[in-house]
Amino acid sequence: MWYNIIVSEDDDMNKHEDDMKKRVFVDMDGVLVDFESGLNKVPDETRAKYGRRVDKIPGMFAMMDPLPGAIDAWNRLCEKYDVHILSTAPWDNPTAWHDKRVWVAEYLGRTAYKRLTLSHNKNLLRGDYLIDDRTANGAGEFEGELIQFGTTDFPDWNTVLNYLEV
Repeated sequence: MWYNIIVSEDDDMNKHEDDMKKRVFVDMDGVLVDFESGLNKVPDETRAKYGRRVDKIPGMFAMMDPLPGAIDAWNRLCEKYDVHILSTAPWDNPTAWHDKRVWVAEYLGRTAYKRLTLSHNKNLLRGDYLIDDRTANGAGEFEGELIQFGTTDFPDWNTVLNYLEV
């Protein structure tokens, strides 16, 4: 019983500290996660079956590898910012929702505990920065600053970290 009180106090203290930090949302596919790495692990006959809608392949999102530098960048951002994952999952692939949660637990662990939001309208969330590789699903209308990953200005995680002074 006493232990639960201590954990609760620590959680409350961490919540207060996070409320004082600027909030950063980070997309998954193409930012934290190498989409192609998962696709490359799917058998050819399965890829052929789904054609151009490879995002509907059951289980694929759990097979993806992190992008180079992504895990280190996540950890470094967490030291300075209130960091959350903001991703979209295909509506017609329910396993993708589960797979993304599994991926977060496997690669980001405790630092991402209860920090995953899946939304088709990223502009509904409030934050200071959104790191995303696209402007789709409300990313282009996000009220904070969009840092468009993979562009000339932000081609990799080093340039993002330098910009955010991490």
